[in-house]
Amino acid sequence: MGAPVKKNPTLVENGQHAVRQLRYLPAVGSWHGVEVMDFAALRVMDTRRRRVLPQRPDFHVFALVGSGTGTHEADFHNYRLTEGSAVWIRPGMVHRWSDIDACDGPLVLFRPGFLPGCTAAEATAPACWQLDQPRLDLALLAAGHLGREHDMAASTPRLASPALLGHLLAALILRALPDAPAPTDAPRAAGRYADVFLAYRAAVEEHFTDWHHVADYGRVLGYDVRTLTRASRAAAGTGAKTFLDQRILLEAKRLLAHTDLPVTGCARRLGFRDVGNFTTFFRRQAAVPPAAWRTAYGAARR
Repeated sequence: MGAPVKKNPTLVENGQHAVRQLRYLPAVGSWHGVEVMDFAALRVMDTRRRRVLPQRPDFHVFALVGSGTGTHEADFHNYRLTEGSAVWIRPGMVHRWSDIDACDGPLVLFRPGFLPGCTAAEATAPACWQLDQPRLDLALLAAGHLGREHDMAASTPRLASPALLGHLLAALILRALPDAPAPTDAPRAAGRYADVFLAYRAAVEEHFTDWHHVADYGRVLGYDVRTLTRASRAAAGTGAKTFLDQRILLEAKRLLAHTDLPVTGCARRLGFRDVGNFTTFFRRQAAVPPAAWRTAYGAARR
């Protein structure tokens, strides 16, 4: 997130790039698993401007731009920040605050698992989206309520309620979530498959470096491939195999861009038996071989 006095960073060097691995270390009074601050506080704390360098937190950061403009990069996508922008940085995402010198608004940090009752809509929300003025006003009110409750919990621990903080955080996220287009199977079908997709998504996140076939997940979760495909398409707009391949590809790009691992090392890290299979997979997904993609990415960053 970029607040060096609040986090416990380590560096992974990669030639001309360095990814700061940020581990959640709560500030005084923020031991409940959630912390509320703002862009102005981040700028004050981050005098060395480490926020403009790639970093990979093990916690969530949810931000609202109440005023101003800026830029943000998350997992190889650049986003223009304006009034009404919402940013959700997930654990493991490689991101950097390219320019937030003129941004103001709340930032909420929270540990994985703190947000209760995660839904398919929350699980598939993008890294950045735009709120119209009425929804931004309501989201800022929700963030303000959460911030006041957080400040009270820090100043008067006997009145602290982690459960209340969790519900207020959930209310903020739900208020700010983008509208998802209705799937072709109709909303009722999406609801029926939501739990199936969440189970599949969690299993993919845990096992994608070992299991590269949807059938592997089906055997463990107790669903056939067709059910997982329908659930993934209803919730995420893509089939189960594509969802899995995209997750593997994202991690491959992260390794190629932000580590010094050779292509063979990336292949092994991602569970490919030989580099030829990995190269074929990467070329099919990204239209270029991994070594060429790494070279092009490095050239674009210079």
